[in-house]
Formats: sequence, structure tokens, C-alpha cells
Amino acid sequence: MHRPIGVNTWVWTSPLTDESLGRLAPRIARMGFEAVELPLEAVGDWSPHRARDLLDSLGLRAVVVGAMGSGRSLLERAGNVPATQQYLRVCIETARVLGSPVVAGPFYAPTGVTWRMSADEREDAAAQLRRNLAPLAEVASDSGVTIAIEPLNRYETSVVNTVEQAIDVFAPLFGAGVGLALDTYHLNIEEKRPTDAIRAAGRAIAHVQVCGSDRGPVGDDHTDWPAVLDALDDAGYDGILGVESFTGDNATIAVAASVWRPLAASQDALAERSLAYLTALADSRHRAESGTGDMREKEQPWRTTP
Repeated sequence: MHRPIGVNTWVWTSPLTDESLGRLAPRIARMGFEAVELPLEAVGDWSPHRARDLLDSLGLRAVVVGAMGSGRSLLERAGNVPATQQYLRVCIETARVLGSPVVAGPFYAPTGVTWRMSADEREDAAAQLRRNLAPLAEVASDSGVTIAIEPLNRYETSVVNTVEQAIDVFAPLFGAGVGLALDTYHLNIEEKRPTDAIRAAGRAIAHVQVCGSDRGPVGDDHTDWPAVLDALDDAGYDGILGVESFTGDNATIAVAASVWRPLAASQDALAERSLAYLTALADSRHRAESGTGDMREKEQPWRTTP
């Protein structure tokens, strides 16, 4: 199964602008990526039409990623719900213009804001989320876009941390413009067995983000990547794998993502090593499955050398 490999511009910069995308997109294409994740941190940061024309000229697919900054929430207690709904409408329209199949992100509360909830409070929060997301799901479905909701680890949110929680909250909306975005970094922290969580998500998976267990390059870490790809096979996911990590050069994003040290020799190296690993692993799996290679290739991750 061929899954296109993409990379998020957060690896290099934040916020994304027309100027920075103009510099980064050709570099991303030269590296060999097939797709690019485009964060829309604030409406107007970059032009969807200019981005579409640029990516089309480079043969790159687009994935729109949302950012739940301060005040953005679909829960009344955590932010401005009508303003958040309007922001997500813009994200959906941006995805439609770009031909992105999804708008991915933790669309429930501001990232980094946490609070305790009783069982009754959680039940009320789930009902609010479904009620406030439902009209957006209809807009997304009509636009041919899926809102892919991402569980985050416990340090970044107290609302939805696991796949099981996401299913409990959002399952009534699945298939009508709503699905899940899974990030291997968060799965590694929150799930007892990440591969079981992937299989449980199944056909609800609309997007997948990958990185090393330390937010560094894919393949330099302890993650069992062949098992992850096996689980994605079983779940029926054949979409883009988006490498998501962050630069420590931008103070705001470094603090938000807790990037306190370099995660690779350079940001280019982080992207390139991830791509090389995933490409080689996919090739070895294909050879093993077609009978043209040693089955051990599928079981032993190919690792780059520094």
C-alpha cells in the first residue's frame, strides 16, 4: 500500500506566510515529499489561492492543519465558540480551495489549557462538542472535506487524550464530515498499545501524523514503525503520513511544543531522515509482501545513520 509522505511547515517556521511558503515548498519538493501540511494559525496569514498555484506547480498535495490558540474552543467554558466555528469554516473553505481532503487538529479546546472534570462534567462537555461541531460537519461534508479531530496528550489538553475518548465523544458524527487525526507522538504517550488504538479507530482515521517518540526524526526512536504500518493496513488507512515536528528557533512555538533542545542536526535533517526511513521501510515491506525480498525486512526497521 502506497501512502504519500508529507511534512508540516512547522518543522521550519511559524506562523506560515506566503513568503515563507514560497521559500519552503520548493525545498520540500526537492527533498522528495509528496505533500505538505499547511498550518492556518490566523486567518489571512497566507493566501489559499496562491498556495494552491504554488503547490500545483511543484506537484505537492496540500493538507490543511488548524491551530487551537488562546480563546479557540468548541466548549463554552474554554473560549469563544462562535468565533471558533467561524475560524473552522475558513479552514474548511481553505481546504476546499487547496483540494485538501481534511482539516486536521484538536478542535475542542485551546492547546495547553487543562482543567479537572467530573464524570458529569465530561458528559456535558461531550454533548457540547457534538452540538457545536454538528453544523461544521455539515459544511465540511458539503465541501468534500473531513474535519479530522486529533487527541492530544495529557500535558496539552484534559479534554480528549485517547482514541477511545475521541470515539466516545465524536462517533455520532463520523462519516458526515468528521473523522480522526492520529499523531504517533500523542499515541506513544497516552495509549497502552498504540497499534491497538489505531485498529480501534479503523475507518474513522482521516489523517495520520508521524514523528519520532521524542518529536525528532521518524526511525531514530523506539517506535515499532513496521507494527504501526501494519495497524494502519488493518485500519484501511491509505492516506498521507504527515511528518510533524517543530522548530526551536521560534520562541512562541518552542514554548508551546516544549522544544527545549535540538531534535536533529538541523530541521532539514529532521525532515530528510524521516522521509528516508519511511520510504525505505515502505520499499522493504513491498518487497517482502510481493515475495521479492526477505520477510525479515518487514520486521526490522531500516535505520539511517547520522
